[in-house]
Amino acid sequence: MTERIPVNVLTGFLGSGKTSLLNRLLRDPLFNNCAVLINEFGDIGIDHHLVDRVDGDMVLLQSGCICCTIRGDLATAMRDLYDRRERGEIPAFVRLVIETTGLADPVPVLSTVMYDRVLQHHFRVGNVVTTVDGVNGAANLGQYPECQKQAAVADRLVITKLDIADAAQTPALYAQLARVNPGAPCLALNAVQLDARSLLGVDAFDLSSKSDEVAQWLQSPRQRNYLSLGASAAAGAKANANVHRDIVAFALDLPETVDWTVFSVWLSLLLHAHGAQILRVKGLLNVEGADAPVVVHGVQQLVHPPSHLERWPTADRSSRLVFIVRGLEPKPIQDSLTRYLRDCS
Repeated sequence: MTERIPVNVLTGFLGSGKTSLLNRLLRDPLFNNCAVLINEFGDIGIDHHLVDRVDGDMVLLQSGCICCTIRGDLATAMRDLYDRRERGEIPAFVRLVIETTGLADPVPVLSTVMYDRVLQHHFRVGNVVTTVDGVNGAANLGQYPECQKQAAVADRLVITKLDIADAAQTPALYAQLARVNPGAPCLALNAVQLDARSLLGVDAFDLSSKSDEVAQWLQSPRQRNYLSLGASAAAGAKANANVHRDIVAFALDLPETVDWTVFSVWLSLLLHAHGAQILRVKGLLNVEGADAPVVVHGVQQLVHPPSHLERWPTADRSSRLVFIVRGLEPKPIQDSLTRYLRDCS
């Protein structure tokens, strides 16, 4: 996975500032030699960066980035881009950024990368970055399911337009996003600083930092709310979860080691039955017979290949699962896993 080209998805609701963020990223030296797939060149205003037009759908920027417009099928556009790279017609880009439209569901993009029979050998999913309007974000999250889902599946949330937002309302927006997606870092986009590496260059498959990345996205929801699959659960402890409309974020702790085969069958059955409602699942498992923890990471029915960390990110070696679900209660998920692990042991 680490040898494949990472694909970062840049998404966000209408008018949330995806284009402004993309322009900032294209100017960052850290992301020279990127490829970018967008809907229209005119949307991002790159004329003053333009060095050479490769053809009607592709331009080469001074930074060495290649920008292409998406014409028709995404998989076809990605395969064509990779073929040109291999033939030496364009620079050997080391990262691909795909900007979605404001009403788009990012999950089909991720599905294309993970399951296309050609693309899966050359590309892997990197971070999903979601922009949130600092002025209208709270209203959009409350009104539009598309906006909620874009926030829920994000690995990074970026608050835009803070220079014109009401500063008194900003903490409420942060709190709202923390309820929707408690495990994603929420970053402010301002005129002075942009930590491009933390947005795109660090993910769960980045060997240099994946232990820290996994620790980060497990720690936050675990501090806020978790269900223990131990004595308290057997006694009927009530689920403690963050709820935002019909989206629920919660974490499960498993005190025992886990049989990988049993767990993977349970997860497959859960996703088969409720995959569209499982917006995110992330986990760190203490697998029987393994010295290092196994990372589980999925979006709806899309599950990344499991990967091993070289070390435990914290002293606690219990297995932990973090869920973001829509229209499901945490307790039945907890109970089904408890029963399945018990009955199959």
